[in-house]
Amino acid sequence: LVLELSQVVIPTYGTVPDQQNLHTPEWANFDNKPDSLFFSDGQRRIDFVLVYEDENKKMTHKRSDRKKQKRKRQVYESNLINNGLQLEATRSVLDEKLIFVKVHAPWEVLCTYAEVMHIKLPLQPDDLKTRDSAFNWFSSLFRVDENIIKPEQEFFTAPFEQEHLSNFYIQDKDTFFNPATRSRIVHFILSRVEYAMKNNVKKFGINKLLDSGIYKAAFPLHDSAFSHPSTDPDCPSERYLLYKEWAHPKNIFKLQPLDFIRKYYGEKIGIYFAWLGFYTNMLFVAAVVGVGCFLYGCLTKDNCTWSQEVCDPSIGGNIIMCPQCDKVCTYWNLTITCESSKKLCIFDSFGTLVFAVFMGIWVTLFLEFWKRRQAELEYEWDTVEYLEQEEQIRPEYEAQCTHVVMNEITQQEEHVPYTACGKCIRMTFCTSAVFFWIVLILASVVGVIVYRLSVFLVFSATLPQHVNGTQAIRKYLTPQTATSITASIISFLVIMILNIIYEKVAIMITDFELPRTQTEYENSLTTKMFLFQFVNYYSSCFYIAFFKGKFVGYPGKPVYWLGKYRNEECDPGGCLLELTTQLAIIVGGKAIWNNIQELLLPWVKNLIGRYCAAARSEKIVPRWEHDYHLQPIGKLGLFYEYLEMVIQFGFVTLFVASFPLAPLLALINNMLEIRLDAWKMTTQFRRMVPQKAQDIGAWQPIMQGIAILAVVTNAMIIAFTSDMIPRLVYYWSFSVPPYGNHSTYTMKGYINNTLSVFNISDFKNESKPFPPWLGKQTTCRQVYRDFRYPPGHQHQYEHNIYYWHVLAAKLAFIIVMEHVIYFVKFIISYAIPDVSQKTKSKVKREKYLTQKLLHENDLKVVKKTMGKIADKFFKGVDGPFRPKAE
Repeated sequence: LVLELSQVVIPTYGTVPDQQNLHTPEWANFDNKPDSLFFSDGQRRIDFVLVYEDENKKMTHKRSDRKKQKRKRQVYESNLINNGLQLEATRSVLDEKLIFVKVHAPWEVLCTYAEVMHIKLPLQPDDLKTRDSAFNWFSSLFRVDENIIKPEQEFFTAPFEQEHLSNFYIQDKDTFFNPATRSRIVHFILSRVEYAMKNNVKKFGINKLLDSGIYKAAFPLHDSAFSHPSTDPDCPSERYLLYKEWAHPKNIFKLQPLDFIRKYYGEKIGIYFAWLGFYTNMLFVAAVVGVGCFLYGCLTKDNCTWSQEVCDPSIGGNIIMCPQCDKVCTYWNLTITCESSKKLCIFDSFGTLVFAVFMGIWVTLFLEFWKRRQAELEYEWDTVEYLEQEEQIRPEYEAQCTHVVMNEITQQEEHVPYTACGKCIRMTFCTSAVFFWIVLILASVVGVIVYRLSVFLVFSATLPQHVNGTQAIRKYLTPQTATSITASIISFLVIMILNIIYEKVAIMITDFELPRTQTEYENSLTTKMFLFQFVNYYSSCFYIAFFKGKFVGYPGKPVYWLGKYRNEECDPGGCLLELTTQLAIIVGGKAIWNNIQELLLPWVKNLIGRYCAAARSEKIVPRWEHDYHLQPIGKLGLFYEYLEMVIQFGFVTLFVASFPLAPLLALINNMLEIRLDAWKMTTQFRRMVPQKAQDIGAWQPIMQGIAILAVVTNAMIIAFTSDMIPRLVYYWSFSVPPYGNHSTYTMKGYINNTLSVFNISDFKNESKPFPPWLGKQTTCRQVYRDFRYPPGHQHQYEHNIYYWHVLAAKLAFIIVMEHVIYFVKFIISYAIPDVSQKTKSKVKREKYLTQKLLHENDLKVVKKTMGKIADKFFKGVDGPFRPKAE
């Protein structure tokens, strides 16, 4: 339980205790030491800074409101002092309206709350011998120079207890609690100190004071400027070292100093960068294999028989294709798709299958090895048995606590913001709102589909329409290509616009839902945001991969959308190339957009702030005022960073069979992302309050779900979107007797065999092309791969035996591929333990030392005390109790 010290609480908003009963901060003038991290006495370290605007100089509020705000702040600061904190106030150098309140936690307060918060602190140096890895010599080439950032000494640790103070490794009381730990303890106190009471409900915490505008900011200090070391000899200048050796672009190929990051920013930020770095390193392997598969496709495209047939004037040149739309479209020659068929050979090759299987295994290796790495970090960063302190109630929840209910556990009355019926209504409304927005996304996807269908008519009518296909523009820019590119760009713009809007809507919905704690708030928002982003980013890709061109009928009996628009058909090469185009635009565009946004927004805001203060730049400004003018970290912290990377992880795994270069694009983006996030955090933002984190939280099961789904989607892309299975069926069955005329297995004749024949005279009036066909031919071929009996057959235009062979082969392929990959994933998961043997040994050793140092010492004291009592007892007067002499 938190140490309860005497506190002064405002009983109501209108009643305030006598000012004489309130403690006030010390006042001190700035001593012209811009890099100082201490109070004016040079001894007490600044652990936190509170900033407020002098109420006497505010002109934006009523006088009565200013007076109430001032009294709340004074009571809050008085209670901070009652809790043992020391406060010193200093007026701003640049703006006389601003007051900076510096907070210092003395040794006694640190010890008390370290025990309350179960903070693990050093017992003794780690004495386990570690064997160097065989790859250490190689990794040392990419590590930060140990002479610049010295490796952190490893300790065995235990939860701090004041009664065992002598057992802890204390060489210097000033450094026993590092700055990050000190700031975390102070923030813990700031979040729990009361300042008012309304309707018998206590009001407490710095977050509520910030939301109500009583304080303008609250943050721990950076220890130096990022551009140069501190002039204070007592300052380690860790921020400068982080910028120089981590955030600077020159370090893009270096490994991150994770222990140093964790020491400065805390475990929550440390675990994010550890995960991002590990993911990026694993992407290097996937990118190498993906580039290899891409190069394989490039090298073998000239040997692609079916593409050669498309481009051959004597084969593709003699194949006349049926119109792709009603009325305005005319007949066209297959050879105009020559270039797209060559490109398709690059992505639709045997390497695609190999890469899809590899990525199914890669994602399992990534998740399993990350678990091991995470377990190592949990031990090294003292979060193995992390006991999260009771989380405080969110101020927004507390402010709505007007209903009184009986707690079933404590059997005491407590205040809640809504009744059971009210909670049910809120949840129903929030769920309905989320589903409404998901339906809105699907509606936007339908809108893009309608755009495709309608604009295809325009491109078909305006682009050169000649059967000979001699025009250069027709050679490279077909109606399908023009439609695909423009639709992909529009889809990307719709995605980004809906994303911006829904971020605000999701926050509004979650605020209305009114979760009790910050963890519940983040989990609820995470669920809403990821569900929305999943549908928003992936719906267009799912449409192209699994729906486009699958339900189109045949030229004499096409299928219509909304009874008006003829359903989209795939290119003669299939929809795989269009899916590749869509992925390239979305993945590349999203990466560029996010990086520009993350880089420019904070930089421009800080630039404007510096410009506004340029006239006063000749003044010496203290460290706390420099930090105040930096950008604050949002309430959700790293939420958007994780979301961005997990969405990218989905693109890399779910559709990688169609785009083997996706891991390479993700690798390049992530190498920049690490340094951009580091630069942003080190130079543009205030220092975050260090927080404990045991793992990456809810994102781990989300990635596991994506990994399972990825096997299914890639198998279905190869089976239904790619043309691989029909080619294999033709090669092994229909190229030789009894179905084929070739004496050996071959791909020759594949194009002619797979494009079904249609009689021009069978066109219906509503779909008959205008102008009519003027040539001598009486038949045309279907645009997409389809296997139907020719006209004149007793089952004309019905599916033939080839269709059923291909369908059976596709289903068999999906079942075999899924089972093989899932079996390998199971073996890998079983073979790779989540915690390495070395980490298990360290954990056991630490538990043993904790038992020995903290408990056996107490047992020795008890034995020693009991021994003295026994001696006195046996020396007593009563003879019968003495031992008999031999």
